[in-house]
Amino acid sequence: MRGARECPGRRRVPRVCLRAGASLIELLCVVALLLILFTLYWSSGSESRQQRRLKACQQNLSRIFMALQIYANDQHEKLPELAGAQSSEEPLSLLVPRYTIDTPVFICPASGDSPLPPGESFRTRKISYAYYMGRRAADAQAVLMTDRQVDASPKTAGQLLFSDSGRPPGNNHGRTGGNLLFGDGHAEACPPRAPSSLALAPGVVLLNP
Repeated sequence: MRGARECPGRRRVPRVCLRAGASLIELLCVVALLLILFTLYWSSGSESRQQRRLKACQQNLSRIFMALQIYANDQHEKLPELAGAQSSEEPLSLLVPRYTIDTPVFICPASGDSPLPPGESFRTRKISYAYYMGRRAADAQAVLMTDRQVDASPKTAGQLLFSDSGRPPGNNHGRTGGNLLFGDGHAEACPPRAPSSLALAPGVVLLNP
């Protein structure tokens, strides 16, 4: 209105051309980018976590090997055997407590198996590792123990040794394979399918947990 006076407290706001917001396409692009980054981050973390667990599992097997060697020194180079054994817990429990009280090493860190009380026999409990009963301490190139296998049969090269789907049996490490412990004391990672033959010599029995 002509002659009207402006209130002293009111100020003119300059009109600036601002966008009301991002378009839907731009928003979807941002969300997609965040999802990609999130997936890459967590998949990378998952792979490194699996590698750490494989390494920890190898350390477990190496420590079990030390107990096996001490046992063999006392038993004229024989490793634990138990007539009629149906599972690996039965002969391997002969190591406890005389040759080791470190029972937690018989549980694979990736398996989800229940922990074992330190120093107590696990014969009626469950461990994570398969055992080739009947081998001798001198069998340096033979496999003595492994992660839980898909079954207790001998394996030919290329045959399924551990789960390749992440489902049981043989899935201590999901679908990434498992570890093998050899008679010379070294442990190494192995893919789900056997890289070479794991035959059973006469007198040797593969016992799964």
